[in-house]
Amino acid sequence: MPAGSEAADRPAGEPEPRPFLKWAGGKSQLLEQFGPLLPRAGSYVRYIEPFIGSGALFFHLRPASAELSDVNREIVDCYRAVRNRPHDVIRELEKHRHDERHYYDVRANVPTKLAERAARTIYLNKTGYNGLYRVNSSGRFNVPMGRYANPGFQSPTLFATIRACSRALVSARLSPGDFEAALKDAGKGDFVYLDPPYVPVSETSDFTSYARGGFGWAEQERLAEVCRTLWRRGAMLMLSNSDTQSVRALYRDFRVDVVHASRSINSRGAKRGKVREVVVRNFHDGALLPLAPR
Repeated sequence: MPAGSEAADRPAGEPEPRPFLKWAGGKSQLLEQFGPLLPRAGSYVRYIEPFIGSGALFFHLRPASAELSDVNREIVDCYRAVRNRPHDVIRELEKHRHDERHYYDVRANVPTKLAERAARTIYLNKTGYNGLYRVNSSGRFNVPMGRYANPGFQSPTLFATIRACSRALVSARLSPGDFEAALKDAGKGDFVYLDPPYVPVSETSDFTSYARGGFGWAEQERLAEVCRTLWRRGAMLMLSNSDTQSVRALYRDFRVDVVHASRSINSRGAKRGKVREVVVRNFHDGALLPLAPR
């Protein structure tokens, strides 16, 4: 248990852990389709996820040992606060208000204390437009306020979820940073799940910036090379991305399966709805596939 943690055994009647953040491209809706694609229970020792986002798969699996990271330090700090000081985060959320002036004041100012910053992140996530996380060229969060009658940032359900997630996160080491650094020691005995920013399927589908500097094609190529390195080391890996010819070509040596997701974030209404996504793997039924020479 982390030093100073308030996490405890799950009280009777409290929910199972699940994402407490809304997330564009979150995987909660795909967990049932992921089921047959995941490695068998007991076939790995450590779970590693370097693009943590909303953490849907982590909270679903609840591994005994996990390494979670993200290039977005604000998100990592939010998880740290929820893990170590869930009651402080809840108290800070109770101080927020659902009105426009307060939203933009909160958006413009970043507090220094960890629990206050985490509550700010959750408040903006619940109250901002469509649950987006977007920053400008200076790295400042710039999502406008959404139109919600009740965004739910003070709901008893959210507070119970935060407490449940705090207990689940006790097993996790949390660190900010680039995916390559997070995976430098990954190898045999590890299951790595990768959910990077997706390759855009059209000119209008890529209209947000998750982190300053973005995640372009060069980063996609670097990620694919890291995946091949992990394969050579004996790690099991599973990656989600858009179903495009470029993605399939990038992972041509891997096993590729298709899942169907409902996506509502696109600047053109006609482009919203069910979309095909690929799940890339280097294993089947808990066993590594042979790595083809290149």
